[in-house]
Amino acid sequence: MPGTEELLLRLLLAAALGGVVGIERERRSAWAAGLRTHMLVCVGAALFMITSMVGFSDMLGTDHVVLDPSRVAAQVASGIGFLGAGTIILRRKIVHGLTTAASIWSVAAVGLATGGGLYVPAAGATAIAIVILAGVKPLERRLFRQAKSQVITLRMTDMGSATTDLPRLCERTGLVLQSLRLDADANMEAAKLTLTVAGGVPKVAMLLDSLRSDPRVKSISAVIDQP
Repeated sequence: MPGTEELLLRLLLAAALGGVVGIERERRSAWAAGLRTHMLVCVGAALFMITSMVGFSDMLGTDHVVLDPSRVAAQVASGIGFLGAGTIILRRKIVHGLTTAASIWSVAAVGLATGGGLYVPAAGATAIAIVILAGVKPLERRLFRQAKSQVITLRMTDMGSATTDLPRLCERTGLVLQSLRLDADANMEAAKLTLTVAGGVPKVAMLLDSLRSDPRVKSISAVIDQP
């Protein structure tokens, strides 16, 4: 069984590894789930793992008692989702925070590995996470600058002029209009128009601002993939 010093070292290492990922999230995104959140998640997951492994050692040898150290870890893996869901927000009908939610989920796994004494895999996973969060983003922007699709759904009146104006508006904003789908309402008061555009998030935000000022637009929603 690991000694007290070894267990404390695991908790401190978990805090450090979680902090590395948290610094990257807070520095680049200023999300609520930043440095302290990632550190706490990682330390908590490590403590859950330690408790699962050695917390019930006094029960070993008791008749009809079988311990499964993986049970608590499995609950952490499924339960951390509620905290990740809290970082996903809908602001001005645009989804944000998906990458931060994924980083919290990954940090929980790092904490479990650290609590289990798997130092090298935990440190390796932290390094990989930092490369993904900080290093892949510029590459992603370069490779998929015109390929990443963003979906915008409008409910509009006067669809005839809209189908003519929207491609022109996308071009003026610097977006590539990939598809345009029209669905008529049952009451025929307005129709739903689904745009699929490619381009950067700031350009999509400019397009949304322009559409919100259009009197023909009755409602608007968008799902934008933004780390």
